[in-house]
Amino acid sequence: MTRRPSGSRDEPPDRTVRVGIGGWVFPPWRGLFYPPGLAHARELAYASRAVTAIEINGTFYGSQKPGSFRRWHDETPADFVFSVKAPRFATHRRELASAGPAIERFLASGVLELQHKLGPILWQFPPFLRFARSDFEAFLALLPAAIDQRILRHVVEVRDPSFLDPAFPELLSARNIAVALVDDDKYPAIDAVTADFVYARLRRSVEHEPAGYADPALDFWAERAWEWIGRGLDVFVYFIDGAKLRAPAAAAALLKRLAAKSAP
Repeated sequence: MTRRPSGSRDEPPDRTVRVGIGGWVFPPWRGLFYPPGLAHARELAYASRAVTAIEINGTFYGSQKPGSFRRWHDETPADFVFSVKAPRFATHRRELASAGPAIERFLASGVLELQHKLGPILWQFPPFLRFARSDFEAFLALLPAAIDQRILRHVVEVRDPSFLDPAFPELLSARNIAVALVDDDKYPAIDAVTADFVYARLRRSVEHEPAGYADPALDFWAERAWEWIGRGLDVFVYFIDGAKLRAPAAAAALLKRLAAKSAP
């Protein structure tokens, strides 16, 4: 991985691969990932220096205040990135084409206060949603490519096998929207590059593995990351759910592999 020397606090980073975790408030991490006695208010600062990205999940359930986004921006390193999970009020509905007002409220809620640290916005759809081309295409048309000259990146996560339809990645490619590659036992993995970045959510970590994933699996994902980088793509890899207790160790193990491969 490469990192430009620190300059202005709002200078965009040029890191091409990021590895992270979902959220940073998780009591079982205290004393395991977080040092004993670390003030809860310092957990984001600590986590953001151990991983290179965090997926904010609280936004899925309700609005956050603009001041919270500003504080998260200020507490993290200059080259850190947050992915943000969009609200379920926009994605969990019978008619996706009607989601415009919910999308607008979310994007006006203060998320842009993250400034250049705003990474991809994740739109996660419910397991029962089936692919209906016209309705899904109408939803994608509601996602702005930019706001006030700030480019936005969007990624969708779908779970029903009907989305294996070849028309689905075609719709995404037309708008430079990524599809999340989910490593999960429950749902089909859609392994398609439809944007200028790749977004992987790894959910098979187990508690009996100190690093969540066994060494061969971590090696596999490191190779996939370098394959994507070699194709000129930005890469975001998150260890989400599964044995969440192991997520920070899994992220650290993958970061170590990527650093070793990039060393001269």
